[in-house]
Amino acid sequence: MNGLNETSQFLIRHGLPLLFAAILVEQMGLPIPALPLLLAAGALSATGKFSLSLGIVVTVIACLIADAFWFYLGRYRGNQVLGFLCRISLEPDSCVRRTQNVFTRYGLRGVVVAKFVPGMSTVAPPLAGMAGVGIGRFLLFDGFGSLLYGGLYLCLGHFFSSQMEQIAAAIVHIGGSALGLMAALAAAFISYKYWQRRSLLRELRTARISVAELRQSLDAGENPVILDLRSKAELEQNPSVIRGAIHLVLDEIERRRHEFPHDRDIVVYCSCPNEVSSARVAQLLQRKGFARVRPLLGGIDAWREGDHPMEMRTGNATANVS
Repeated sequence: MNGLNETSQFLIRHGLPLLFAAILVEQMGLPIPALPLLLAAGALSATGKFSLSLGIVVTVIACLIADAFWFYLGRYRGNQVLGFLCRISLEPDSCVRRTQNVFTRYGLRGVVVAKFVPGMSTVAPPLAGMAGVGIGRFLLFDGFGSLLYGGLYLCLGHFFSSQMEQIAAAIVHIGGSALGLMAALAAAFISYKYWQRRSLLRELRTARISVAELRQSLDAGENPVILDLRSKAELEQNPSVIRGAIHLVLDEIERRRHEFPHDRDIVVYCSCPNEVSSARVAQLLQRKGFARVRPLLGGIDAWREGDHPMEMRTGNATANVS
């Protein structure tokens, strides 16, 4: 039990600074979970060796500092920030897309919801900044979400302190070999997700169509089917699409694929770095027998940078695309 006692003494001596640092690092986007520390601090508060109220205050302050940082970066460097977050995320496209969908459905309440979903808590602040939300309103909702986040897990640790002590004792009893195995499994999972993502991009790299090639095809009257795969929230923020493009959310692709022609080129694009969403849709359609589907290299951002023709999306994407 010496290891358990030493850990407890360390938390008693350095609990507040350690909690602040862990929350700040987690909210900045690094894959270091603060939840175990929140639960452990809450368990210590049940013995009177840690202040529950100060723990909640420290958690809220750490969250507000990190989230205000990402909020302002999103306000002034939106696409670059999302690009960076997507590059360091294991599930870049789904993380951003899910957060955008939450904003579409809940508005600023999505900032509160995002606090409890891994990955979304870091993506939500820059998206709020990109959406033009006022800093005062953002901090109000973000502070409330941070209060719920810190209060919930610290209180769980407080009320289930005896169970937490039993778990900690069991971990110490198991020893370092089991912990090493857990660390190895975590590293293997991260490596697999990274390999899976890189394999997808390599598979479709040679099949991508460049902005210049798509523009040449349109000017030549070849009439390819162009699918805009951005989220509804992003489209509402910037409703312009590539000329002739049809907007579909990812969930509609499987249901509406029978509308797509097999004898025409299909070009899919999104706004994700490395065209991850469009690459996955292209792969899905290829497996369903669509041999002429290609992701747009650089996505919508590359098309905008080239100052190529765009048009305002009108109505719903319900027209038949065949």
